[in-house]
Amino acid sequence: MAVLWRMRWPVAARWSDKLIDFSGYDFAKLRQAAKNPIWIDTEEQLAHYCQQWLEVPLITLDTEFIRTSTFYAKPGLIQVADQHSVYLIDPLPIKRWRPFRELLEAPQVLKVLHACGEDVELFKHRYKAAPSPMFDTQVAAAFCGWGFSMGLQRLVKHALDIDLDKGETKSDWLQRPLTDNQTLYAALDVCYLAEIVQMQFKELEKLGRTEWVKEECEELVASVIANEANIDDYYRRFSQLWNIPTRKLAALRDLTIWRERTSRLRDKARNRILSNHQIIDVIQQWPNKRDDLRKIEGLRSGNVWDFGNDIIRCLKNADKSAQDNPPEPIEQPLKFKFHAHLKALRAVGAKAAEQHNVAPELMLRKRDIEALIRTGVETGHYELPDSLCGWRKPLIGQALLDQLAELNESN
Repeated sequence: MAVLWRMRWPVAARWSDKLIDFSGYDFAKLRQAAKNPIWIDTEEQLAHYCQQWLEVPLITLDTEFIRTSTFYAKPGLIQVADQHSVYLIDPLPIKRWRPFRELLEAPQVLKVLHACGEDVELFKHRYKAAPSPMFDTQVAAAFCGWGFSMGLQRLVKHALDIDLDKGETKSDWLQRPLTDNQTLYAALDVCYLAEIVQMQFKELEKLGRTEWVKEECEELVASVIANEANIDDYYRRFSQLWNIPTRKLAALRDLTIWRERTSRLRDKARNRILSNHQIIDVIQQWPNKRDDLRKIEGLRSGNVWDFGNDIIRCLKNADKSAQDNPPEPIEQPLKFKFHAHLKALRAVGAKAAEQHNVAPELMLRKRDIEALIRTGVETGHYELPDSLCGWRKPLIGQALLDQLAELNESN
């Protein structure tokens, strides 16, 4: 054991097959370093420090960005901390990002983030790489029994008993120069993550849950990348339209694909092109010409002018589209008779969550319950879906199948 920041922590902790050495961390000094971070605003500096970070086992990462009316986040700052210093990367003047991309994908460097979804999306779009391997402190907090979906402010309070000032969250991160408050706020985020991650490593190792977190983090990154890449199936999120005719289903699919492409091409938020509610109105009202779109609630005249012909074209081509490329159906909501199954399985999940001190929302997610029930809707023979075949399987898998078998016998 080694004394670090007046507390006793293990010198090293294992992440999968990697040994993360914390003996070089002095968290009191790191907090001081956050008050005087190292600025990186040239490509030469970025290349130098990325090469330096390739030699360490772990870095903490965060981003500050603006995303109000655009489809893609606009990065304003990238924060990094290693065992010695805190670094602030200014993305505005830098054009060549290959060294950073190599760092994100370097297998020997664990990247630690908090609630990584939007960060991963930003990295993947802007820098053509996703952080791997990646450790999400929000995910880890749930497995440690600290709480589900903890924001950074709540996590810092729980782990370090520090009230984190979030007053700069909504500030303008594209302005230059940044204020002193913005700089300190951004630097402290990754500083505190460095302290928290070694606490979580210790707790996860004690609980035997390190591999659980690894699995969940890998699934999280894969999910973000898949959602970004797959635009063809977006229409299947419109569950309320599961029973519309094939012709309208094809139009719905084509409309959502058109909107995704248009939103990305113009870098405009989906709602600024055509909102989900407006898509539903278009499908239900089925306008014949561009001017008819003016009857769609909330659809701006400028959008009717700019996009009206494209929208009408999706409708007019619906029959041919359905014939040439039949759309996959939208999943039908589970019938009422399965509501008892949902309730019973949720109870099994809650019991297992309490037994293992894992957040119920993490132990058994609604989508996992529905996926399990759907495997046996037709036959009455249930099989665990892939999402329940990882770390969850030994904890809850057989109990879920036993509960379903019991329900079948009683019906």
